[in-house]
Amino acid sequence: MVIGPEKAEVLALQALAWLAGNEELLPVFLGTTGAAPGNLREAASDPSFLAAVLDFLLLDDAWVCAFCDSAGLAYDAPLSARQQLPGGAAVNWT
Repeated sequence: MVIGPEKAEVLALQALAWLAGNEELLPVFLGTTGAAPGNLREAASDPSFLAAVLDFLLLDDAWVCAFCDSAGLAYDAPLSARQQLPGGAAVNWT
């Protein structure tokens, strides 16, 4: 699945909303990223923060599956979106 930068940001915002609605996972996300609950709206406009949202989501296959199931997305969508955000370009080692 190929996603452009604008759709990547929309998907990351969906993931952020999903995390915000998850009472068990939200504190883990906040602790991992150092984000504060009161700053999430402001941070959501920063593509680098959105990249961090997807980086966090991609840490666990169960989280990816739960998010994608709730959003009606293919399981590879978060990784495709991540590659379109800052720091997500695939590394070519050759």
